[in-house]
Amino acid sequence: GAAAAPKSGEEVYKSNCMACHATGAAGAPKTGDAAAWAPRIAAGKDSMLANATKGLNAMPPMGLCMSCSQDELQGAIDYMLDQSQ
Repeated sequence: GAAAAPKSGEEVYKSNCMACHATGAAGAPKTGDAAAWAPRIAAGKDSMLANATKGLNAMPPMGLCMSCSQDELQGAIDYMLDQSQ
């Protein structure tokens, strides 16, 4: 069978990231909160991807999306950033 098409950033966000990033649970920066995202944006996308991959504070490695590729994780980060600037 053919490999599944990559998930969009929005799909990854809605299935794996939204539970914490929509509510601010466990200290996650809320999607849409420009002030909370500003220092993360300043640190750069590579830093954000590394944190998402390895986990940070209460966020588990890969945001529990163990089937996500690095590109899919980056898509979810980009989706949240687009909503938060």
